[in-house]
This record gives sequence, structure tokens and C-alpha cells, in this order.
Amino acid sequence: LPILFPQQSGLYEYKIFGGLADCPPKLCADVYMDLDFRKQWDQYVKELYEETYDGEKVIYWEVKYPFPLSNRDYVYIRERREMDVDGRKIWVVLAQSVSVPQCPEKPGIIRVKSYKQSVAIESDGKTGSKVYMYYFDDPGGMIPSWLVNWAAKSGVPAFLKDIQKACLDYSKST
Repeated sequence: LPILFPQQSGLYEYKIFGGLADCPPKLCADVYMDLDFRKQWDQYVKELYEETYDGEKVIYWEVKYPFPLSNRDYVYIRERREMDVDGRKIWVVLAQSVSVPQCPEKPGIIRVKSYKQSVAIESDGKTGSKVYMYYFDDPGGMIPSWLVNWAAKSGVPAFLKDIQKACLDYSKST
């Protein structure tokens, strides 16, 4: 799990390479994009929905943070594409924060104003997927080093296990 520490911001950027056995890439992308289903399997979701503002689909996501930290929320747009690269089918999801006046900040919740994510998913050549994710956000406020360390060492691997289980559950429910 390589982590970059950019000098300009002092914040972490994450690059994740992983494999999801028995989770084909299209299914993995479908699960990743299904906000209602995510509420069922992601224990950190407090609120998550998509609204259309001025013709643009915008996602609102409130994330539960451990006590005594304040929850964070995100307002972002995302796009999914299926690409053919030299005969390889790759699913790409791009997301980044936006500011929309119809989604003002809420008291007691810290708005993450700088968020960017890129995900690429392709077949592992068997029944699963290879996943690449680049992730950056500025969570605002003071985030203790124990939480940053937990995210890097435990949170991200746990997320991959959770999404793998969600893929298996999703295929049963559809």
C-alpha cells in the first residue's frame, strides 16, 4: 500500500492496488456505483444520495468518524466509463468534489472541499478483478496520526474485503 506525502500540502494521497477474487470487473463496477446498496454494506455511511442540480448529478455523502471527531461530508460528481484498451476491457470511475449552493454545509459536520478519486477495474484473467485506486482528500480539522495510520494499515484493506463481500451479496440479490 504505497502512500505518497506531497510536500505542497502535507496531506496524504493513497494509491491502492488490489485483487478481488470471484468478483468480475463489471459486477465490481456495478457494486461500486450502487449508492443504495452501499448503504447496506458500508458501515461508515451516515447519509448517501444522488440529486440533480442544474442538470448535473451530484452525490452527497456523510461519513461517520470515530468519537470524538466530527463526521465529514462530501459533495461530488462522478462518472463511469467502460473502455477498450488494446483489447482489454477496463471500467473507470472518476470522482471529484464540487461546490453547489443547493447543498450547503451542515452544523457540526466538516465539509471535505478537496476530494478526488480515480478507480480502474479489469479482469484478473480468472473469475475476479484487479483494482487500482488513486484517492486524495483534505479531511479538514485535526486528524490524529492514529487515525491516519489506521486508515492506511487497516481501513483500506478492510474496505477491499467489504467490497468483495458486497460483490458476492450483490450477485445473490440481483
